[in-house]
Amino acid sequence: MDAVAKSSVMTDALFSSGCNTTIAAENGYFKKGCNPLAQTGRSKLQNKRAALNQQIIKELRMRAGAENLLRATSNNKVKESVLLELSYVNSNLQLLKEQLESLNSSVEVYQNVQETSSIPLIALGLKETKEMDFSVPFKDFILEHYSEEGSNFEHEIADLMDLRQSCRTPSRNEEGIQMLASYISHLALVESRFFAPNRQMGIFFTWYDSFTGVPVCQQNISLERASFLFNMAALYTQMGTRCNRQSQEGLLQAISALQRAAGVLSHLKETFTHTPSYDMSPAMLNMLIKMMLAQAQECLFEKSSLNGIRNEFLTLIKMAQEAAKVGETYSQVHQNMVQPPIKDNTPFFWSTMAFVKVNHYHALAHYFLSTALIDHQLSPSDDEDQQEKAFSQVYDAMPDGHSPLDILHARAERQRIGKAHLRRAIMCHEEALRTQALCRDLRRLDILHDILQASLHRSLDKFAQHEREDEFTDYMDAPDILSKTEHRAEMEVPVSTKGPLSVFSARQRWTAPRTVLVRTEDRDLGFTLKGESPVQVQSLDPLCPAAADGLKEGDYLVAVGDTDCKWMGVSEVMHLLRDVDESGVDVRVVSMMDSSLPVPTKSATYSGGLPKTYSMICLAYDDEERNARSRKVTKKTSFLNFALKNKHKSASTLSLPTVNSTGGLPWHKSSPSTNDSSYY
Repeated sequence: MDAVAKSSVMTDALFSSGCNTTIAAENGYFKKGCNPLAQTGRSKLQNKRAALNQQIIKELRMRAGAENLLRATSNNKVKESVLLELSYVNSNLQLLKEQLESLNSSVEVYQNVQETSSIPLIALGLKETKEMDFSVPFKDFILEHYSEEGSNFEHEIADLMDLRQSCRTPSRNEEGIQMLASYISHLALVESRFFAPNRQMGIFFTWYDSFTGVPVCQQNISLERASFLFNMAALYTQMGTRCNRQSQEGLLQAISALQRAAGVLSHLKETFTHTPSYDMSPAMLNMLIKMMLAQAQECLFEKSSLNGIRNEFLTLIKMAQEAAKVGETYSQVHQNMVQPPIKDNTPFFWSTMAFVKVNHYHALAHYFLSTALIDHQLSPSDDEDQQEKAFSQVYDAMPDGHSPLDILHARAERQRIGKAHLRRAIMCHEEALRTQALCRDLRRLDILHDILQASLHRSLDKFAQHEREDEFTDYMDAPDILSKTEHRAEMEVPVSTKGPLSVFSARQRWTAPRTVLVRTEDRDLGFTLKGESPVQVQSLDPLCPAAADGLKEGDYLVAVGDTDCKWMGVSEVMHLLRDVDESGVDVRVVSMMDSSLPVPTKSATYSGGLPKTYSMICLAYDDEERNARSRKVTKKTSFLNFALKNKHKSASTLSLPTVNSTGGLPWHKSSPSTNDSSYY
């Protein structure tokens, strides 16, 4: 198929309602990590969100117009009509907000289709934005600022716009994450090339709040970066909730995805402190981080109990404290959700689900501890010191002032305390069921109701086995169980949100990359390295061969041979240099220049006793995808054309870092082995 025919077929695929999306994706019509025509439950939900956002902005405009008319008029009849219209508009906005809240409560579409015995997890929906056209502002700026024809860069600008459009519908997998990370990395470079601090580009970025649907429109490119970072975190949550939590591998993937979601949200909170969108406010992000970590902690608990819980005293004590830890983390999440201003825009489904899990996991903690005390008695064959140590860490203070060892030796006291915990477990189970019944969306989750009912019946059956008629006057209140965990959920910041961009930032200016021959003398390179990524040259011997070839103190290594090392730490770069011999290896380095020196506004180059430097633009993201288009015009080499890779020593462009598409974010880990034994 020639290029013209292929283009025609692609156009038909984009606009025809009867196209085959699978064939379209396989033939490369869509970018890797994106298929906008996929008809999944998730995509349909996102389409509903986009439609609701448009209705909300329409009602907001009507309300703004009515309020303006109300302030401008003095006619009483007109005021009455406007007030009536305002009441209708406000009612419509409230209904639309409830529909949007219902979308945020639709957790079923994000769960694994094979999941039948796990409590659903909450995923974030993607923020919606408008399609944008960068071509005219960018070409005008290139002509004005860089004195080059903007039409020479039409393909690169089109590639950037295609990448942005694809990022609006990312796939729920690692390829979708890499695509978002690629665009986010491009934005930092685009900002330094086009968004000058002393002028406006005339490009308006419009994003819709994921909780309220209220649009935010700014010319600040930081809104664009922050919003796509939010969508990256949302995509991680959707990947985590999709994992099969009935397998070790699936749980490991869910834990990693949720921890990475928390890491991206934390990075967003620390980096963009004044975002105008409510869903990215510090208070809301803080709540979302805690919710993701709580769900990761829940998956860690499920992982420890996946193969069964041994009916042993020490194991039951451990699981009681692990369950208490999950309940404690959800309690912190719930407290955040019910505090203003978070309470006003957090879906009622979310706060109710969090409170259900608080009671459910506290109930499990009390059940496990009661089982340990009732079913197990200290025998001569048991390790008395180990059991005493484990039991002493369960409470802040022992019941009735007894010592841990006294309680372990006294059968009657163990029974009394154990049944107190069992009664409290039943109370927590009943509270969880009562709370679930209060929320319409929670009532639709049959799997949640079945799990809560089964847990309650298990506790009731055990209580009935040990109930005696003369015990009704001997009730005691079970004390709280101290939480403890061997594996605490921690934030993971993906490599795509950290690394050399902190060094190769828009605030720095660099020399063009130069090639230096590094070889050893007496097995010594003549310099050492420091830093995480990228690494920097230090302690340079001025008489070493590398220094004679142009290496300078403070240079940054960007490549060793043919290997890009911008994302590598010291140990990885030293591993590349380990086999260097007397023949040497070529390394590419750059030097930081003084950013305070003025640069003429009409020229991208200057010389004044300093090395020549160029302004660069990173627009092309994938050479293979670009070659798929038919290009009849031969492009000339330009200091603006950052996508072309000049391999000569006199190259005038610097290949700044983009996202590593191979192995940047490791997922799979080996599943721990399990031993068959008697399980509880």
